[in-house]
Amino acid sequence: MSKSRVASIDILRGIIMAIMALDHVRDFLHQQITPVGQDFTDPTSLANTTPFLFFTRFITHFCAPTFVLLSGTSAFLVGQRRTKKELSMFLIKRGFWLVLIELVVMSFAFSFNPLYNLFFLQVIWAIGWSMIILGLMVWLPFNVILATGLVIFFGHNALDLVDQSLAFRHSWLGMMTYYSYDFIIPLGGNRAIIVLYAVLPWLGVMLLGYCLGKLYTADVLPALRKKYLNGMALGLLVFFLVFRYFNIYGDQLPWSIQPRGPEFSVISFFNLTKYPASLLYYCITLSGALFGLSLLEGYSSRFTRIMNVYGRVPFFFYILHFYIIHSFTVLVFFLQGYGTKDIVQDNVPFLFRPFTLGFPLWGVYLTWFLLLVLLYPLCRKYDRYKSTHSQWWLSYL
Repeated sequence: MSKSRVASIDILRGIIMAIMALDHVRDFLHQQITPVGQDFTDPTSLANTTPFLFFTRFITHFCAPTFVLLSGTSAFLVGQRRTKKELSMFLIKRGFWLVLIELVVMSFAFSFNPLYNLFFLQVIWAIGWSMIILGLMVWLPFNVILATGLVIFFGHNALDLVDQSLAFRHSWLGMMTYYSYDFIIPLGGNRAIIVLYAVLPWLGVMLLGYCLGKLYTADVLPALRKKYLNGMALGLLVFFLVFRYFNIYGDQLPWSIQPRGPEFSVISFFNLTKYPASLLYYCITLSGALFGLSLLEGYSSRFTRIMNVYGRVPFFFYILHFYIIHSFTVLVFFLQGYGTKDIVQDNVPFLFRPFTLGFPLWGVYLTWFLLLVLLYPLCRKYDRYKSTHSQWWLSYL
């Protein structure tokens, strides 16, 4: 199995890529303030969100952790076809390449600002540095990598207990490592870095994903693999329910009974910290990922075949969908009557994105569906090209 692609991994990756696109369409095209200045719609604000809006945001929480986990698993599978030295060099070079892509290609995709006043450090950044570190660690015994991943995964929230007056918490290194809730780093000259994905929590997921690859070697039978996947998924889910219910440990934001009604108490329970990603955020999302891998093992349908196409070219999908969404946002900007004076807005990191621009939530879902329809033939064509060509640079895209 290690010598070929694993269909269940590609399918799950495709599903979470498709769901991820919904979140990004919402970011750009959900009308956040009505024309009369009411109803600010922050999906995670208990004061003004709605159950459907929160659900739209919550389901997209599964995307980044699953993607990083599967990136680690894919790295392990690549290593089955290469020497340790080849794998190490590949991961290090690919990691630096991803960091460069985040700074240059993706920062422009987010902002459409040719002056690069803002650099966005998001999931590609975190994957890149995690991949570099994994590339250095592959020389270590498997159990050392596993133990390191487990310590980071379960222990990183202990850093929240560090005295807030400590200078490291507010330094650029501290923010990039973990404390990304202080996420703006000024560079001078009207430029700044926005740190959304601090590296350390995501490194733990990458290392555990790499170790998960052990289940996809040829000597592990599918039935045994599904047993392990279901067992780990159930363990994470139970851990989440117990630690979240009693507000023991694992998230900066405790849940509470809400005066708006029982549905908002449920929202409070599942309203977890992503920046920086908390342990409980990982537990609920990765339990879903592991259950998904088990359910998709050996399963085939028209839906899974479509998702498989997206999942086989995730990097291509990721870059392309951002440029399509933001370009469509520019078109909507002018169609809805905005002019050049509205291109730059205070407190908005994206150009062409006034708070009143966009659609109600149903319009976001319709746009998302049309985006997936548009992307499918493009991804399929690129996948076929990759399958029939062997240029070295294809392994980096």
